[in-house]
Amino acid sequence: MKVIVFGATGSVGHLAVKELLEAGHEVTAFARKPEKLGLTDANLFRTAGDALDAKDVLEAVKGHDAAVITLGSGLSRKSVIRSQGTMNVIRAMQAQGVKRLICQSTLGARDSWSNLNFWWKRVMFGALLAPVFRDHELQEQLVEASGLDWTIVRPAAFSDEATRRPVIEDVPNSARGLDLKISRGELARFLTRQVIDSQYLGRAVGLSS
Repeated sequence: MKVIVFGATGSVGHLAVKELLEAGHEVTAFARKPEKLGLTDANLFRTAGDALDAKDVLEAVKGHDAAVITLGSGLSRKSVIRSQGTMNVIRAMQAQGVKRLICQSTLGARDSWSNLNFWWKRVMFGALLAPVFRDHELQEQLVEASGLDWTIVRPAAFSDEATRRPVIEDVPNSARGLDLKISRGELARFLTRQVIDSQYLGRAVGLSS
């Protein structure tokens, strides 16, 4: 399949590009500076653009079978890149007739709030990262209303190391006492699987150890 990854040079995005290539897909890496992606592959194509620029996104989406969104705001707590960038991707997909969308969000969004512990509810998402969390929630609402063949992926906090406990796939909202961690590699593999897997079509799925 021809897959475009938005946020392709990010901490998860670049791993998703790598996994998609290894799975045999033709991959377009969309980022402001895609040359920073340290990968070489005959099936890898780089497109420079800004996810906040609707024209950039519209042109980039053309000719693809699926889109994967791993947009992030870095250290910014006020960026709206997740919601506004996702809205641009959705509109481009609708215009170009591309249906399959996999969107990375966060565990705790909307009906998964109950999975979080006190620290995440009150300190992180309740105070320090409150604007980021609100942007994630808006992002999810936009995806659900898109009319596309979507899957929302809600990972717990990222880790570069393997998690202490096995990752739970499709975390039930009733789950408590989670480690609330997932390795970036595990998440990238899950995102890649969703491109051709319809198990979670039209659903939000949580991932956490």
